[in-house]
Amino acid sequence: MLILIGGIIAIVVSAAISICVGAADISISTVWDALFHFNADMTSHQIIRELRIPRVLAGALTGAAFAASGAIMQGMTRNPLADSGLLGINAGAGVMLAVSFAFFPGMSFVSLMLFSFVGAAAAAILVFGTGAFVKGGLTPVRLVLAGAAVTALLLAISDAIAIHYQVGRDLAFWMAGGMQGVEWAQIRIMSPWVIGCLIGAVLLSRSITLLSLGEEIAIGLGQRTGLIKTLGMLLVLILAGASVSVVGAVGFVGLIIPHVARYLVGVDYRWIIPCSAVLGALLIIVADIGARLFNPYSETPLGALIALIGVPFFLYLAMRERREL
Repeated sequence: MLILIGGIIAIVVSAAISICVGAADISISTVWDALFHFNADMTSHQIIRELRIPRVLAGALTGAAFAASGAIMQGMTRNPLADSGLLGINAGAGVMLAVSFAFFPGMSFVSLMLFSFVGAAAAAILVFGTGAFVKGGLTPVRLVLAGAAVTALLLAISDAIAIHYQVGRDLAFWMAGGMQGVEWAQIRIMSPWVIGCLIGAVLLSRSITLLSLGEEIAIGLGQRTGLIKTLGMLLVLILAGASVSVVGAVGFVGLIIPHVARYLVGVDYRWIIPCSAVLGALLIIVADIGARLFNPYSETPLGALIALIGVPFFLYLAMRERREL
């Protein structure tokens, strides 16, 4: 409980800092006035209301979504390397975004989200479907290798579509990852899906804890493992698809944060999932502040900043997993 309370307080503080800093620095008193005494004639109030608050909310929602989806996947597959980015789900959503830009320009954000869900589902089927062709099933390392292969294939398809149909500029934002340009309309559409799925993940957390102990143990305790896995994967696809449609294919959040949460609160997913959501939201907000401060007038890609932490962390986990085989 202390982790949750502390994380929420840290989110509020970092959100306030995020609203204040950027190419145009704004005082906290101006932020307060914009929230409670909005003046449409003041440029600073317009920046706060229309640009920075939606950006902070998008960061919190997508960070929570990526982290919770990673926690669900790690619990269901008993794979410490599971993450929607590493297993090709983010890249699958990106392919369908490329298709929408190339063949359906001007598509509404709701349709973009739907396309993202379809792409994420197709990528998941490709990765997990390889288990039927591997003797002994998918071990954690094999699953990541399958995810890497599918991710490379899907990224190549995205690049080919972008080059042939000249939509590279539109697709570059989603490839690099970032929250510039997020609007209130996107937040209003995305938030019910993400919040609903986070609530669903918390409700499913006890069953995921049992699955993390082993499928035979879960069945012996009366769990309908097939139904739990289906519901869990559906939650992952919605959380990842909605997030990619807003901020792009930001990786490693779902890999790093569940491990941090597990270290802080133990192995019970009734605590891991909500703590992952809080810490994931905090990570994205703080990383977005860094993305703006490094180069205020030409932002550093959010995905690149998080990868600076995520790649060494992934290599450490992979080496540890190899030693345990």
